[in-house]
Amino acid sequence: MKISELTLFTNNIQKQKQFYKHVLNFEQVLDTPQKISFKTGKSTLVFQYKSQTKSAHLAFNIPSNAINDALIWLKKRTDILTFNNEPIADFVGWKAKSVYFYDADHNILEFIARERINIESDTAFNPNTILSISEIAMVTDHIKPLFETINNLEPIAVFDGDFDRFCAFGNDEGLFIMVNKNKKTYFPTMEEAFTSDFIIRGDYNFSFENGKIKEIV
Repeated sequence: MKISELTLFTNNIQKQKQFYKHVLNFEQVLDTPQKISFKTGKSTLVFQYKSQTKSAHLAFNIPSNAINDALIWLKKRTDILTFNNEPIADFVGWKAKSVYFYDADHNILEFIARERINIESDTAFNPNTILSISEIAMVTDHIKPLFETINNLEPIAVFDGDFDRFCAFGNDEGLFIMVNKNKKTYFPTMEEAFTSDFIIRGDYNFSFENGKIKEIV
């Protein structure tokens, strides 16, 4: 599943601009008072102004051999979110390893290196190393209806989990991460998961607002 563009919402455009442009050194594509965007490999990450927002979770695919370099690079720029005091989470079943950190809005960000993508880098980690946006969380009270809505737009496979508390669907290139907020918290911080609005474009084109999906034609 390809994610060409992901739009999140922020009530502080300038703080997010400072973080992504000057802390992470992402290449800025758009810069207006109401909207900013950044190049993230084959994807574009957009922030649009909205007065009321909730924190989100998203992930970026990085080369399969880059997780240790990514950790070193991040430590020079921001705090790492650990799990059991470990800075790298090893998802054996997914054949993937991740590092986590917050952005200026307290969104949980993740760099994930997946063996099955099997793209390696021979240069030191930098923002140009990022391959694409690979995950966006969808927090809800009921997972199955959202899965069915997306599957009706375009058939999609269950990658891991079930419809009770957690379900990932898509593939290694791109995943929707469904979380039942009544039964599961965000990894790795174990903080409350919020239903956060977003707009996605790529293989799937829809807005997710107030927990509901609306197709974009």
